[in-house]
Amino acid sequence: MVMLSRDSENVKDPNAIKVLTKDTGHSKELGFIPRELAQYVSPLIDNFQMTFEGHITSIPRHPHAVVPIQIYSSSIASFGEKDSSSFQEFNSFRKNALCAAEFSKTHPPVPAKYQHNLLLLLKEVLKINAHLFAEGEKTLLKAFLSLSDDSQRLFARLYARKGPWFRTASISYAEICDYKEAVKGLSEAECVTLFESIDKLQIGDLMEVLDVLNVGELRDLYSLNKSHKKIVRNSDHGTRKQDYIARLLGAYESGLCPNLQSMILRKTGSCIRISALAESVFWRAERLFFLNGEQDLSAFLLVDLGIVKYPAYNCIFTDQIFPDRSDLLSYEEAIEVAQVMDESLDENNNELVSRCIEISASQVSSFVEEDRSSHFGSMTAFLSCFSASWVYSKVILLGVSFLEHERRYKDAIDLLKLLLVKFKSDRRRGYWTLRLSIDLEHVGCLDESLEVAEKGLLDSWVRAGCIVALQRRVLRLGKPPRRWKTPSFSNSINRKIVEVQVQGRPVNCKTGVKNVFYGEDGERCGVEDLALEYYAGEGGRWQGVHTESGIWLTIFGLLMWDIVFADVPNVFRTKFQTAPLDLETDSFYEVRKGLVEGFLDKIEHGMAEELLIMSWESHMGTVCRGVKWDKHSLSELRAAVTCIGGPCLASICRNLAQDYRSWSSGMPDLLLWRFHDEYRGEAKLVEVKGPRDRLSEQQRAWLLFLIDCGFNVEVCKVSHSPI
Repeated sequence: MVMLSRDSENVKDPNAIKVLTKDTGHSKELGFIPRELAQYVSPLIDNFQMTFEGHITSIPRHPHAVVPIQIYSSSIASFGEKDSSSFQEFNSFRKNALCAAEFSKTHPPVPAKYQHNLLLLLKEVLKINAHLFAEGEKTLLKAFLSLSDDSQRLFARLYARKGPWFRTASISYAEICDYKEAVKGLSEAECVTLFESIDKLQIGDLMEVLDVLNVGELRDLYSLNKSHKKIVRNSDHGTRKQDYIARLLGAYESGLCPNLQSMILRKTGSCIRISALAESVFWRAERLFFLNGEQDLSAFLLVDLGIVKYPAYNCIFTDQIFPDRSDLLSYEEAIEVAQVMDESLDENNNELVSRCIEISASQVSSFVEEDRSSHFGSMTAFLSCFSASWVYSKVILLGVSFLEHERRYKDAIDLLKLLLVKFKSDRRRGYWTLRLSIDLEHVGCLDESLEVAEKGLLDSWVRAGCIVALQRRVLRLGKPPRRWKTPSFSNSINRKIVEVQVQGRPVNCKTGVKNVFYGEDGERCGVEDLALEYYAGEGGRWQGVHTESGIWLTIFGLLMWDIVFADVPNVFRTKFQTAPLDLETDSFYEVRKGLVEGFLDKIEHGMAEELLIMSWESHMGTVCRGVKWDKHSLSELRAAVTCIGGPCLASICRNLAQDYRSWSSGMPDLLLWRFHDEYRGEAKLVEVKGPRDRLSEQQRAWLLFLIDCGFNVEVCKVSHSPI
């Protein structure tokens, strides 16, 4: 006999209901009823004081399988003084509970969700990308898919843990019934490697197996070795784990401790690890499924727990990202070089950094951009980041920064010229051109530096802040006698932006330290908060937020939600994306131009607030690139779009839709607004600068663009008040 008991304090589910044994003495907790049923039964218990009891109908073979129970209530629902609507509410919960119970009979919950998630990932990858796996890899994956539940669950558990080796004696999972059979199945499928006899292991394997032992066990192993006195004389006296491992391996390699393997085995007992082949294949499957190096199987868990909710969209496949296996292998090799580059820069290993630059430059030199364009056509832009050449270009750019830091400007110039020659259709060309012009000036080639800047301004791939930076370089370098004619953009780029001066009492005046001031309440604050205080008072009684790009990207994401997640082939490849793959490319606007312009027309004609509210209520909490649900309230966003006005708001949204990557940063620090009446107001955008700060080229580009759109824009300069 069993009874139900509410567990309202349950952090995972506030509707949770426990199943307890119905004993006269102490009741035992057996588990929980499915949450799909609990969401309807819990209100019956909480609101209508109903009690439920029942009995277990059968015992499952698996000790951790779902247990079928039959429950009923002999109590009478309590309505008290409640009206008829309460009875309708009660009836609704009762009917839904009965439906949920019937559904659970034919759809029992999956006891090992992580196993289900892994199988889903593998099947999806094999369905779409089978051509990218070698026959041996496909054989391994198919063998894994045919393994028993126990074997699959054990593998999934080990794969998610940090290893690589694990003591078999310490592995225990409630949902795995027959551990020996699970290991046997995995071993036969070549998914795991076992260390249970003194077969010859490589030195790398020995090091990893030794890492299973704790310091105390390593110390015992070390003291058992008869040659440890000789080792001590020839090594440091450190007592850390790695010190002991290094000494033992040194003794083994030098022949002083030939029986190290058997000594380790006696200490560890049988050990298990994911095989090298399985690790490689499953890593590749994860990479192909998520298409990035940041997400892994834990993404499923976050969704299952309700922590993350991804948008609803359709995945439409018409083309392959990797046409054949050679493209994938080249891409993976490039990723390895990029990882080595990052690690080498962190460790200041200049020799390895130079080697990575050399490899990448060699690979890019042989790259022909037209080959990929002919295969993918209009898809080239947003799929190019999955090519080896694109990854190598990132390594080269890191190399340019490294060389510039080392003042090896001529080497940096060669790399930048290589990038500009090999990548004709790349939005990074603006930055490359700017760096090339600057480095040429460093080595005294002023004429060439000016020529590079001038050619860059004719390049359609040079955008936003890079255009402003190059224009300013042309004006500075292109004075007589190099150039006698003043460029046509001179007046536009030299426009004066309104400035206001605000004084504040500084906490510190040190150079190189972030500016901190005392606010009106005596508390410490940054320059942006000080500026907000000024505008809220003598600056015009404005309301506002310190947001930079955040509020604009949130407004864009909410207003353009249906367009961002519209049905477009190939831009959604998994159910774990927060934006389409082409969002930061020209194709985003080109492919959806009709949809975008139709929506912008609604915004321009005053429908922004209505669209914003509908989107907020429909998608609240769903992750989307740029949207920060916890940063801005709906009331703030409504005030902002109302006071900005339709035409200006449409201009910003169009700018982001056409070139999200170039314009998604550098927006003014403050967005201010004030109402004239209930439905009308005005807005102001302010870039705040401290005593030693100046505008970046990207910030200047934004301010000039906003002026052209008709915005009220100014720069607020905060200075130290005189003592």
